[in-house]
Amino acid sequence: MLLELTGSSGAGKTTLALAVADRLDGVVVHDFDEVGVPDPPIPPGWRNRTTEVWVRRGLEYQARGTDLLLSGNSPLGEVLAAPSAPLPDGIAVCLIDVADQDRRDRLAVRDGGRWDQAATDAFCGWAAWHRGHARDPRFRPDVIIDGSRPEMAWHRWTTWTAEDPRWRTHLIDTTGRSLATSVDQVERWATEQREAQRSGRLALARGWADETPRPTGHDA
Repeated sequence: MLLELTGSSGAGKTTLALAVADRLDGVVVHDFDEVGVPDPPIPPGWRNRTTEVWVRRGLEYQARGTDLLLSGNSPLGEVLAAPSAPLPDGIAVCLIDVADQDRRDRLAVRDGGRWDQAATDAFCGWAAWHRGHARDPRFRPDVIIDGSRPEMAWHRWTTWTAEDPRWRTHLIDTTGRSLATSVDQVERWATEQREAQRSGRLALARGWADETPRPTGHDA
C-alpha cells in the first residue's frame, strides 16, 4: 500500500520517515523530492505530475509485496486525484504538523537563512490550508485544483463531505514533542494502517473510488 507523510516544510516529515524506516518490515521509505525539484518558480502541475510518479512507483513496490512510505507535501485530495490512485491495494495519509513559530525556527536552523519572511509566511499559510483540507474536502479545493494538470481526476472526491469515511487524514503534531515520541506515533500509525488494509477495514482500500463509500469503523 501507499503510506504518505504529508504537510508543509519544517514539520519533520522526512526526519520521521527516515527514523521509522528500520522499524517497519516490508516497507521502503522515499522522499518526494528524490526525483528532482525544478528551480523556482515551480511550474504549474509539477506536484501533480510527481505525485503520479510516486503512485506508479508504489505500484512497482506493491508487485514485489512491499509497501511504500513516502514523505512529501501532496495532500490527500491530490493523491486521490492522481490518474493511478485507484490501483494501489490501499492508501493512507498522515499530516505531520507543527506550530508556526516552531516551523519558522526549524526552517531558519535547517536552511541557514535561505527563506525570507514572505517565504516562511507562505510555508505557514500552506500548513494552515493543509489543516483545513485534512478536516473537510470542501475546504478551499481551488488551492490545488486551479491550474492543475488536465489528467487529474478531482471528481473522485469533490462531492464528498467531511463525514465520508474515506476522507481521513491522521494528524501528528510534533510541537513540543521529542523526536522519539513522534517516531513512535508514526510507527503506530503505519502499523495500524497496514493491519487495517490486510483485514479489509481500510477505508481507502482498492475500490475506494466506487460511488458508494464502504462502512468502516477504522479511522484511517
